[in-house]
Amino acid sequence: MINLYLNKGKEESLRRFHPWVFSGAVHHIEGHPQEGDLVRVLTSQGEFIAVGHWQVGSIAVRVLSFMEVPIDHAFWVGRLSQAYSVRQAIGLCGRAENTTFRLVHGEGDNLPGLVIDIYGSTAVMQAHSVGMHVCRMEVAEALKEVMGDQLQSVYYKSETTLPFKAELGQQDGFLIRQPALADEQLNIAVENGLRFHIDWLKGQKTGFFVDQRDNRSLVEHYSKGRNVLNMFCYTGGFSVYALRGGARLVHSVDSSQKAVDLVNANVELNFPDDTRHRAFAEDAFKFLDTMAEAYDLVILDPPAFAKHRDAVRHAIKGYTKLNARAMEKIQPGGILFTFSCSQAISKEQFRMAVFTAATLARRNVRILHQLHQPADHPVNIYHPEGEYLKGLVLYVE
Repeated sequence: MINLYLNKGKEESLRRFHPWVFSGAVHHIEGHPQEGDLVRVLTSQGEFIAVGHWQVGSIAVRVLSFMEVPIDHAFWVGRLSQAYSVRQAIGLCGRAENTTFRLVHGEGDNLPGLVIDIYGSTAVMQAHSVGMHVCRMEVAEALKEVMGDQLQSVYYKSETTLPFKAELGQQDGFLIRQPALADEQLNIAVENGLRFHIDWLKGQKTGFFVDQRDNRSLVEHYSKGRNVLNMFCYTGGFSVYALRGGARLVHSVDSSQKAVDLVNANVELNFPDDTRHRAFAEDAFKFLDTMAEAYDLVILDPPAFAKHRDAVRHAIKGYTKLNARAMEKIQPGGILFTFSCSQAISKEQFRMAVFTAATLARRNVRILHQLHQPADHPVNIYHPEGEYLKGLVLYVE
C-alpha cells in the first residue's frame, strides 16, 4: 500500500477523527497512486494515523479507518453490519408499513463517498468517490451477506455522482439481480403506510428523497382543512401526506413535466380519483407571481441552490427571494415549511435569509419548528459538514 506523508502539524484534525485529508496537508507521497487507490496516511514523523481512498481534488483522502486494518471483505461486512444495526435500533427495518430507508449515509456511517438506500428488496447504491466506485462489487457482495434474503438486488446508480474528470465511463446497472425482478423502470416502496413509485433508473438521487420522511409526517399533521401548495414537488411526497392529513385541496408545482406525471401517479396510487389534487408544470417564481388560489399551507423544498462554496452568496439571495414571495402570498395564519438541502449553506445563513424574507414581506412570523435530516441520515459528530438539510416551520400572521 502506498504511503502518504503529511506536513508537520497537519495530523491534528485526523487525531480528532475528521474523515478527510485536504490536499494542502500533504507533504509527499511515496509512489504514484491512481485515483481510488488505498493509501496509508502518516504524520511527518512516519507515524500511522489513517487509511483511506486517494482522490484528485481539494479532498485528497477520504478516511476509511483510523486503525491499521486491511480493507477487505471482513471490513465491508463489519461497517455495513454497524450501519444496519443503527437502522434496526431506530425501528426502520422489518416493518410492512415502511420498506424504504437509508442504510448508508457516507461519513455519517464511516463510509465516506458511499450512499445506499433500501427500497423493499432492492438496494440502490451511489458512489461519490472513485474509491467507492472501484470497491462497488465488494460492497454489494458484503451487503448481500449482511441483509441475507431480505435483499434480492443491488442497483448501482453513479453516473451523475462520480467526478467527471475521472473519466470512468461508468454506466448504471444491476450489480446483483434476482431473475424474478421485472424489467420495470418504476417500482413501489412503502413509507409510513403510503405507497410511492420509485424510479431508480432515471429519477433524481436514488429515485426518492428519503431524507424528508419525518418532515412529510409533520406536513400531514398540519394539513387538515387547509389549502396546500407544494412547490418543487418532484415525486409529490409532501402532497400525498397532505391528502392523507385531510387537506381541503393540494396543488403540486414542478418545472419538470416528468415530475408532474410522477406526482399524479403517486396520488392516484394512494387516493384514486381524488379531486382535491392538481399538478402544474411551471416555474416556481412564475407560479407564485400569478397564482390565484388562497393557500394557507405552503411547502418550499427547492433543489440545492449552492452545490459549492462559490455559489453561497447567490444561493442566499435565491432563498431570500423565494421565501419573501411565499410570505407575501400566503394567507394570514398560514403555515410555511421552508427548506435548504445545500450543504454549503449553514443553518445560520439559511435562517438569516428567511429572516430577511420576512422583513421584505412585512409579515409577522413565528418559528414553530426547526427541522433537519432524519435518523437514518446520521451526522458523524467529528464531521459536522454532514448536517446538510435545514428546515423551518413558520406561522405567518
